[in-house]
Amino acid sequence: MRLRFVLPLACLALLALPAAPGRTAVPPLAWRAWDRGLDEAKSSGRHVLVDVYTDWCGWCRRMEADVYTRPEIRDYLARKFVLVKLNAEATDAARYQGKLFTSQALAARFEVSDYPTTIFLKSGGDHLISVPGYVPADRFLLVLRYIGDGYLDRGETFEAFLKANGADAPH
Repeated sequence: MRLRFVLPLACLALLALPAAPGRTAVPPLAWRAWDRGLDEAKSSGRHVLVDVYTDWCGWCRRMEADVYTRPEIRDYLARKFVLVKLNAEATDAARYQGKLFTSQALAARFEVSDYPTTIFLKSGGDHLISVPGYVPADRFLLVLRYIGDGYLDRGETFEAFLKANGADAPH
């Protein structure tokens, strides 16, 4: 009977321990609504990453749990991108290129049909690229670096970027 209470107390004690020395806490991701995110990107000059999701999408939840929780991805995103969440089934209002849309209409405007889809925009809102589906964390970080470090803007192909960085080409 006594062991039942020892295990939970031990778990609570571990939670109370400080982080390991030398490790800095990675800030939580600062997801924005569409209009606020595009305004922030315009003023900061950073690219926009739009996570297009639906509430029922299992792969969207997996992307959230397996990819967006990785410290190296969270750190890179916080430094290089303005982050926007877009529910592809929502009817909330959002402005894009001087026109009023719903979130649902914006997803259709970008021809999103797979969830999740990650849309990348320039700081001024121009569409760069869309990446449909779940992307494993190691590959996702490469995509982020390809866009965030300006390789796409300079016209380098993703395949050339992968080769130059010692990564495998997509299958």
